Amino acid sequence: MPEREERAYFHMADVRRKRATARRAVAVGELYAGSAFDDIVAKRLPKGDAIAMAEIAGLQGAKNASQLMPLCHPLPLEYLELRCEPVAERQTIRVYCEAATCARTGVEMEALAGVNAALLTLYDLTKPVQPALAIGGVRLLFKEGGKKGLWFHPDGVSAAERAHYRPHAAPRLEGLPAAVVTLSDRARRGEYEDVSGPLLVERLRALGADVGPAEVRADEAEPLAARLRELAAAGVRLVLCTGGTGLGPRDVTPEALAQVAERRVPGIAEMFRSESSQHTLLAWLSRAEAVLLGGTLVIALPGSAKAVAQGMDILAPILAHALAMAAGEGHA
Repeated sequence: MPEREERAYFHMADVRRKRATARRAVAVGELYAGSAFDDIVAKRLPKGDAIAMAEIAGLQGAKNASQLMPLCHPLPLEYLELRCEPVAERQTIRVYCEAATCARTGVEMEALAGVNAALLTLYDLTKPVQPALAIGGVRLLFKEGGKKGLWFHPDGVSAAERAHYRPHAAPRLEGLPAAVVTLSDRARRGEYEDVSGPLLVERLRALGADVGPAEVRADEAEPLAARLRELAAAGVRLVLCTGGTGLGPRDVTPEALAQVAERRVPGIAEMFRSESSQHTLLAWLSRAEAVLLGGTLVIALPGSAKAVAQGMDILAPILAHALAMAAGEGHA
């Protein structure tokens, strides 16, 4: 029997169905310089100013990340910053690289490539006077954007690093009264379990909103309109509806919102369709809608769990500001 041929298998991640979002990553690492530390800081090295050259090399390294790592996506970087900070008490040069862009994948590798290129350049310029150098502590400090939002390395971020880079997550909805309503005849009859409503509840609670279990109601416009009026009268500030926004004869959620709307907020629905179309062209068939009922913002999203998850990714950055404006608090 012929021996089975073994071969390595690898592939570049397929990001074609992902949504392009603002991405940012900051990486850090250190060169332990020992007795050469003062020479680096005073620019006395034989090859010249090591810190200035390292910062230039770091920029080049970040821009060439995809050439160094075969499966790394080439990205059009929109911002890069390299910083080399001397730390006298430890005789180290601490290197930071910040990378940012708007893309379908993150810029962690670009930030890490920048740090490593800068550290190797520091090493190269310092080794003539001190061969006992060490590179260490290279890690991703934090990243922003994409599906997972803001992420910090478990080793933490110092107060000075936070002050310089100002990492930011989606604005919170701390304590905000909210409600979720699922519109589905079949879920109401118990023919299948509602998944989209509980997912919206989970996402709202993660933002700090005060929200109870999702309500499940039939696809009927008049009862939904009546329930929305009740929720607004009870002081609920945000109502997210899921389901009933398609083209089917029983998809009447937008009609219910039209009955109670004191003002439409067309930009929210337009943004949802536009951003969702990066995932699928079928997004343009959605009749997602948003209206104001007094100070209550009501948003109707599609019924699939995938669509509402994507919808929350799209809406989370603007919800707090929209609700503040609806309450008369003005622009931030």
